[in-house]
Amino acid sequence: MGNCAANQIATDLGCFPNDPVGFAQQFYGVGLGFIAGVALLALIWGGYSIMTSRGDPYRVNIGKSYIYYAIAGLLLAIFGYVFIQTVVVDILHVPGFS
Repeated sequence: MGNCAANQIATDLGCFPNDPVGFAQQFYGVGLGFIAGVALLALIWGGYSIMTSRGDPYRVNIGKSYIYYAIAGLLLAIFGYVFIQTVVVDILHVPGFS
């Protein structure tokens, strides 16, 4: 538990960075994985809604909207990461985001 780097704090869950940038970088992958899981569930639910609609236009539109918004949310999360990497790291060279 005490085998952490100089810029990390030992906790019961492991070593965590003590600066906000490092903390956010460590957990961004976890957050993106959670978003992907929720998007997958929304895609499955939308497909199920379309398959069980029996031609009802209202339920088909509900299923389409689940699928559309799941893909849109996932793309926003991914492009948000790409935007941060491109603008903050590559163009602006903000310290701490290397």
